Amino acid sequence: MTNFYKELEKTFLDNLQKPSLFLTDREWSYADLLKSINDLSHVLATNGVGAEDRVVVQVEKSAENLALYLATLKVGGVYVPLNTAYTPSELDYFIKDADPTLFVGESERTDVRSFTLDALGKGSLIDSIDAEATPVDVAGRNESDLASILYTSGTTGRSKGAMLTHGNLYSNAVALSDCWGWRDDDVLLHALPIFHVHGLFIASHCALLNGTPMVFLPKFEVEEVFNKLPECTVLMGVPTFYTRLLSQPNLTPEHVKNVRVFISGSAPLTETTFKEWEERTGREILERYGMSETIINTSNPLDGLRVPGTVGFPLPGLSLRIANDAGEEVPRGEVGTIEVSGPAVFKGYWRMPKKTKEEIREDGFFITGDMGVQDDEGRVSIVGRAKDLVISGGFNVYPKEVESIIDDLQGVQECAVIGVPHADFGEAVVAVVVPESEEISLDFVKSELLEKLAKFKHPKALANVSELPRNTMGKVQKNLLRDQYSKILID
Repeated sequence: MTNFYKELEKTFLDNLQKPSLFLTDREWSYADLLKSINDLSHVLATNGVGAEDRVVVQVEKSAENLALYLATLKVGGVYVPLNTAYTPSELDYFIKDADPTLFVGESERTDVRSFTLDALGKGSLIDSIDAEATPVDVAGRNESDLASILYTSGTTGRSKGAMLTHGNLYSNAVALSDCWGWRDDDVLLHALPIFHVHGLFIASHCALLNGTPMVFLPKFEVEEVFNKLPECTVLMGVPTFYTRLLSQPNLTPEHVKNVRVFISGSAPLTETTFKEWEERTGREILERYGMSETIINTSNPLDGLRVPGTVGFPLPGLSLRIANDAGEEVPRGEVGTIEVSGPAVFKGYWRMPKKTKEEIREDGFFITGDMGVQDDEGRVSIVGRAKDLVISGGFNVYPKEVESIIDDLQGVQECAVIGVPHADFGEAVVAVVVPESEEISLDFVKSELLEKLAKFKHPKALANVSELPRNTMGKVQKNLLRDQYSKILID
C-alpha cells in the first residue's frame, strides 16, 4: 500500500453524495469532508508541513478536527493528537519532545508556528483557508513511513511517543472492518474523543474506510447518546458508556433493536456490566483489547460465543503469545506476559531507541506489559498488568507522575498511587499517603494538582496510613495496597 489517506480518498470519491458526519447542528457529506481536507492540506503545505513533519494538535472534537487529521496524512505529515485536558506545563513537554513544524490549539504559542481551532470548528486555521487554492497532491508514502505519534505513559512517568506507520493504520482498519462485519448501511454512534487511539483510529477508520456515516457527537452525554441509539447500528465506547446507559430506565430491547453490535474497550469491562447489559437489552457487548502501540490486538467474535471477562481471539494476521520473561511461550492455561507481532505493531518510541529495543524483541514481538492467559481455544483473558498503569475512563494514568507531585506537597512524607476497581470508570486513581503529622485531605491534594495535572489523573479517593508496605528490597508492595483498598468508598 501507499499513503493510507490515498486508500481513504478512494472511498470518499466513490461516496461523494452520501453523508459522512451527522453533527449536532449540521450534516457533512463525503464531498464536504473531502473539500475540508483539501482546504486544510493546502494550509498545511503553505506552512511548511511535508513528509515526516509533526503537527501537534490539542483541540476539542469537531468535524474540522477530523479533517485536519486526514489533511495531515495527505501531505505526508505526522499527526500528534494530545488530550485536551493536559495543562500548559504538560503541553510544554510534548511540544519540546515532538518538535513540531506546526501546533494547532485553542490558543497560539510563541515557541512554534501555530493556529487556533475551537470546538465549533472556527479559528485562525479555518480563517487562513484560500478558497481559490489548487488542492495539493497526495504525498507519496509507503507502509513503513510514519503517520502518527501517540503519546502514552512511560516507566518513569515521562510520556513516550508511540510511532504508528501508514501500514499500521491501514492493516488494522481492514482487519477490524472484516472482524466486525462492517456493512454498507452501518451508522456509527461516535461519542469518543479523537485525541485517543480508540476514537481517532479504531472507530473513525472503520466508518471512513467503508464510506459509511458517523453520528459525530462532541462528547459522551448519556441522554444524548441514549436518544441517538435508534438511529445507529454500531456503538463503540468505553465501559463507562455502558454503565451510564444502564441508568436509563427506558433502555429496552426495542430501543436498541437497530444496533447490531455494541463494542467496548480501552478499559476492563466487568462481568456485572456485561450481564446487566444482556439482561436489559437482549444483546451481548463485544469486548476487545488494544493499546496505543498496537491499535487492536484481540476481539471477541461477531458471531459466536462471547465470554464475559475475556477479550477474545487474536485478530487475523496478528501473532500473539503468552510468554515468560525470556519471551518463550508458556503452555495454554498458564499466566504470562502478552506479546504480539504483526502489521499493526508500532515502529517504536519516538526518539527513544533504548526503550524501543527493550520492548520490541529481536523477533519482532512487542512486550505489552499486560499479564494474560489463553484457554485451549486461544481465547485471551487479561489478568493484570506487569506495569502499574491505571486506566481510568479509558485514559492512561501512570502512578509515578502523580506520586512525584503529591510527594512534594507540604505535609506529605511519601505516597503511593494505585488503581482500584470502579463501576463507572473501570479503574479509579487512589492515593495512599503517609502524612508528616496531621492527616492529608483529598480536597487539599486535588486543589494542589489542579494546575499541574489533567483532572482524569486526580485521585478519586485518599487514605492516610502510618507507613507503606514494603518487601525486603524496600519496594512498595502495591499489590497489598490494591487488595486493601479495592472496596474503598468512592463518590
